[in-house]
Amino acid sequence: MKEKMLLSDNELIIKTNNGDALAFEELIYRYDKMVLRIALKFTNDEDEAKDIYQEVFIKVYKGLQNFQFKSEFSTWLFRITSNVCITFKRSKQKKQQISIDDAEDSFTSTIADTESDLPDTLVIKSEFNDKLNNAIETLSPNQKMSFLLKHLEGYKIKEIAVMMNCKEGTIKKYLFDAVRRLKLQLEGNY
Repeated sequence: MKEKMLLSDNELIIKTNNGDALAFEELIYRYDKMVLRIALKFTNDEDEAKDIYQEVFIKVYKGLQNFQFKSEFSTWLFRITSNVCITFKRSKQKKQQISIDDAEDSFTSTIADTESDLPDTLVIKSEFNDKLNNAIETLSPNQKMSFLLKHLEGYKIKEIAVMMNCKEGTIKKYLFDAVRRLKLQLEGNY
């Protein structure tokens, strides 16, 4: 068991490609919570997040034999996660008209918690979180993914560019447009 803990991602990939199912399970175990967290923040729906999670790891399993070790496995995995989230959102938008008022679930926000337990403070914070969540839902899929990866997951612009397979300047534009749009929608609500 200790041997598995010492294996690098690359060693686990090689073992997986040689038919070792336990090696693939270890790879999933290392990254499953982060993939699910990103999917949940992107969709705001547990069932949809689980669908994305499952699709991501199916794509990883099918594509693992073509992994060329030119980047870190985690970077490759999060690029797949990002692409699946964006594709999912686009296909969902084509299937149905999304109304902001219908959004019942909100993603877990990392807005700084206040120490106060005053009911008025909690109500104001809850209302603001609802408005923020609704505003985030209006962003394009690329803006939303960039925003979530930067401001909620803490990735650097360079890392996000690699994950989303685009230039840093493109990520900066997505972030600029997302922040500008959120600011306009939230003006006077803070």
